[in-house]
Amino acid sequence: QEASFDENYVVTWGQDHFLKLNRSKEVQLSMDHSSGSGFESKNHYGSGFFQMRIKLPAKDSAGIVTAFYLTSKGNIQDEVDFEFLGNREGKPITMQTNVFTKGQGNREQRFVLWFDPTKDFHAYGILWNPYHIVFYVDNIPIRVFKNNSKGVIYPSKPMQVVSSLWNGEAWATDGGKAKINWAYAPFKARFQGFSESGCHMDSLNDACESSAYWWNTGKYKGLSIFEENAYQNARAKYMNYDYCSDHTRFSVLPDECQWN
Repeated sequence: QEASFDENYVVTWGQDHFLKLNRSKEVQLSMDHSSGSGFESKNHYGSGFFQMRIKLPAKDSAGIVTAFYLTSKGNIQDEVDFEFLGNREGKPITMQTNVFTKGQGNREQRFVLWFDPTKDFHAYGILWNPYHIVFYVDNIPIRVFKNNSKGVIYPSKPMQVVSSLWNGEAWATDGGKAKINWAYAPFKARFQGFSESGCHMDSLNDACESSAYWWNTGKYKGLSIFEENAYQNARAKYMNYDYCSDHTRFSVLPDECQWN
């Protein structure tokens, strides 16, 4: 039984650009000149599997960013991001993933999707357990960020689930050169999947690492053989930027690149 939006989520901004559909099993965020919109989970989590089904704005969406991510509060936040960067009509939408620790991001990996994300809903998921963070698209793992105590400290703060639709024209499309075409406003993104499978917490506790939660069990310590093959295939075919191979940007590559 799918949860309705109000059970686990709350609108945080752009209330008049937010609409509930299908008995609150689906919501729509819209964006025009005046505002975008966003919502977040009522609860804070310490581990879990977080998945949202999203249908992105259609037509000319250059400069529009649709986001689904986990984040802690404050400016030295931990954060795990899916950001969908709109594009001129007929050009592919970029899916950007990023990981922030202690307020520092700059860990982008970008993909072109193997389907049109504006035509239908697709599932975007984040597995967070003591071993790693895994990003999934329609149950295919596309990125793994390991929890390695020698390197980047793993998300160390409780995180909420956030989704938003906002104006990213300063940077999102062609490095900010492609601006929003307001003739196509309002831009609309739809979201489904408000049931939760996460460990609730108010401050970090060891209970969220317990193998009583399915996502912390041995099965999820690594990828299965099937997943590993799908992962390698997706990265070889669809990844078009990886910060760990950007020697222009990093004269010395970040530490975690050697074990991710």
